[in-house]
Amino acid sequence: MLLVTAALGSLAACGGRERPSADLAASQLTTIGVNSYLWRAALDTVAFAPLLQADSAGGVIVTDWYANPTNPGERVKVTVTILDQDLRADALRVAASRQVAQGGGWVDAPVQAATVQKLEDIILTKARDLRRKSFKS
Repeated sequence: MLLVTAALGSLAACGGRERPSADLAASQLTTIGVNSYLWRAALDTVAFAPLLQADSAGGVIVTDWYANPTNPGERVKVTVTILDQDLRADALRVAASRQVAQGGGWVDAPVQAATVQKLEDIILTKARDLRRKSFKS
């Protein structure tokens, strides 16, 4: 990370024209290795389930299996990957696994694409809200 920061600093000195730092800082808040807004929003969104892994440097969040108390015959597991330092829709990937109880064990079941899309939308909306709030303070 230090090497990347030094390299970016030396590149910024080249060229003579200054980049608008406010816009860059707004979309690239990366004190933890990935976009901080996406990271915090993703953690908040999957807080309903216990975490197995949360690697802020690599941008990966993996939950353990979670069964909704109102539907104990079904459980889900979510993986969120933050792919970029920018706050953009294509910087986020969500994957989900679903299992249903059957014959005394758990059997894999399909996850509706709309479910994954809804999780992505929630994370992106929260990230944008966090970004807006950071400018108001």
